[in-house]
Amino acid sequence: MVIIEKSMSKKSVLIAIAIASFLPPFMISAANIALPAIQQEFHIDAVILSWIVTSYLLSSAIFLVPSGKIADIWGRKRLFIIGIIDFTLSSLLIAFVPSVTWLIILRAIQGVGGAILTTTGVAILTSVIPLHQRGMALGINVSMIYIGLAAGPTIGGLLTSSIGWRSIFYLSVPIGLLAMLLTLLYIKGEWADAKGETLDVPGSLIYACTIIAITYGFTQLAQISGICCLLAAGGGLYVFVKRQLAVEFPVFNVRLFQNNRVFSFSNIAALINYGATAGISFLMSLYLQYIKGMSPEAAGLLLIVQPIIMAVLAPVAGRLSDKKEPALIASIGMALTTLGLLMLVFLGNNTPIPYIIGALAVLGSGFALFGSPNTNAIMSSVAPQYYGIASGSVATMRLLGQNISLAMATLMITLFVGKTQISPATYDAFLKSATTTFGIFALLCAVGIYFSYSRGKLRSEG
Repeated sequence: MVIIEKSMSKKSVLIAIAIASFLPPFMISAANIALPAIQQEFHIDAVILSWIVTSYLLSSAIFLVPSGKIADIWGRKRLFIIGIIDFTLSSLLIAFVPSVTWLIILRAIQGVGGAILTTTGVAILTSVIPLHQRGMALGINVSMIYIGLAAGPTIGGLLTSSIGWRSIFYLSVPIGLLAMLLTLLYIKGEWADAKGETLDVPGSLIYACTIIAITYGFTQLAQISGICCLLAAGGGLYVFVKRQLAVEFPVFNVRLFQNNRVFSFSNIAALINYGATAGISFLMSLYLQYIKGMSPEAAGLLLIVQPIIMAVLAPVAGRLSDKKEPALIASIGMALTTLGLLMLVFLGNNTPIPYIIGALAVLGSGFALFGSPNTNAIMSSVAPQYYGIASGSVATMRLLGQNISLAMATLMITLFVGKTQISPATYDAFLKSATTTFGIFALLCAVGIYFSYSRGKLRSEG
């Protein structure tokens, strides 16, 4: 069921969605730059510190698939508004947390709102924008996401240095209120293409337990408990797929992976890309502040190089994917990402700043060329009744990849540094853990090139 007011313009919808899309990446990157300050206040070790990031990503990954299905059933705009409220209110509460325990809990709640915004925003755009303009619109939306990533370290660094890390979360409140106002003013329709269907609650719970087992298993991979969790996750995934094939209204239509090569390979490529790159910001933030001795402000200004390039190139890449096959453009992006990761493998105590900037620039170019064409391929390869599910799939691959990436970074820190605070005595061990992680990431991206290029053609004519 689709209800759209004719007076609503495509541009107004794009503006509203883009503003809301800015929030989650801004908060992720701003929180990353504040991690050393948070560690200093709460006196926590590196493993607990990583859970401030992981808790957000984990809860987002858990709720992405169900929220996509709920949006298709109940209405994408309705759920989108709930996501804005969740994200804004949790940001306000985080600014007052008395302990790291409450910080991690509220970050998980914030992640639910981030999942809803991510899933429903892309689904609404795909519902409104016609196929021949979709790549450009998605590229602009992705560009706004990258602007959020760029603004996070810069603004977060400035606020952390001058006022304190809690001010970062205060700032999200007016941005969230603006997103709410724009949504109410500009998005006048409603989209519920799967109205009348029901949510597979047992399937959603199986999916949630599987995601938790995967994430925790990777963080504890050096212990027998980690291996057991990954084995349990494999069993959970098997049960989930079997159930989704059997129920009348699956929470996620796995047959899309069976019968749609463009959809399945594009999702696999996304999972690999994010699994190999999400830990970069986390590790580089720590590297610049601990190894290079930079202030949060200076580190944020340097890290802005990557997302600025992404923001500039993403709309261009999206527009190209409206005219050319996304597989070629995205594969070039994956190759550049592999090159950038290989450059980070050679980081050391005395690595020149221009070299670091060059590596970040290569990575930014790779991300931009991969992101919007790959999303365009996924969203354009399915029928309208699956837009919410497809959007949830895009975001799930991203956040599941981010969880795996951060879990891998945490595992390497645990193996090389141990469960202790990062200090001058452990700087060499931390640096070795970071460069080893970058090497693993580079190998993953090299594999991802195959899936990106071999996905097949989206259009009947090349």
